[in-house]
Amino acid sequence: MNPLPHTYQEPILTLNKVSMQFNGELILRDIDAQIRNVVRPGLSQGQVLGFYGRSGIGKSVLCRIMAGLLAPSQGTVQVGAAQKPVLPGAVGFVQQRYPLFNHRTLHDNLLVAALRKYPEPEAREQVETYLERFCLGPHRTKYPAHLSGGQRQRAAIAQQLLCSEHLILLDEPFSGLDVAMIDEVKKIIVEVTTMHELNTVVIVSHDLATTTALADRLWLLGFEKDASGASIPGATITQKHQYNLAEMGFAWQPNLESEAEFAQFVEHLKEEIRGG
Repeated sequence: MNPLPHTYQEPILTLNKVSMQFNGELILRDIDAQIRNVVRPGLSQGQVLGFYGRSGIGKSVLCRIMAGLLAPSQGTVQVGAAQKPVLPGAVGFVQQRYPLFNHRTLHDNLLVAALRKYPEPEAREQVETYLERFCLGPHRTKYPAHLSGGQRQRAAIAQQLLCSEHLILLDEPFSGLDVAMIDEVKKIIVEVTTMHELNTVVIVSHDLATTTALADRLWLLGFEKDASGASIPGATITQKHQYNLAEMGFAWQPNLESEAEFAQFVEHLKEEIRGG
């Protein structure tokens, strides 16, 4: 497939030699990755990045490290054009259960988030904008217990966008969802990226096909092998497992999942994962 025109500019997030140990066990090893602002001519185009790995390989640990909620044993995480060390709150983090304050209405949940970033008059304006943009206006007075799973997820994403700086991490956003709900989540992710040029959604998932269909770039977590064929401790990302999907022609294409070339690429990725 032919790649669409695009260029890269300032860095948004950089992982430099990130490693993580728990109780002497190496979980992640020497992970290097950089996300840069992608620019498409004539478009306000954010981006979607994917980190994929098998269940239990350390994806959620990496997610918390990127969010600044867990300090790596070694290495650094830097965010923004100034590439400052990540701090809690600088990166939006949407967990699988979409946590909201149960004793507050949807409107007030969003307002609490907005007040962390804006003075009150502007915070209230921002909340109204996000309620409308995320089709949540009719549910503004509902409490979280009375929202559907899809509404809770949209609210959680809006909440994080209101208080963070354009970068959002989604931890397993497709887990346990039916086909219709997965399509809804995909639409939400695309909507988020078109709201601002710098809006960047990082998906950490084991749903390979869905993540790849949405992403501009993809990194595969796996284990390297030593000379005897045994796995080296600590999941990592080798150079061959970093895929620039935009340059390969797989990014921003309508009906991508129905293309034979895309299906062949996903099968290739599966083989790489089985081999790792």
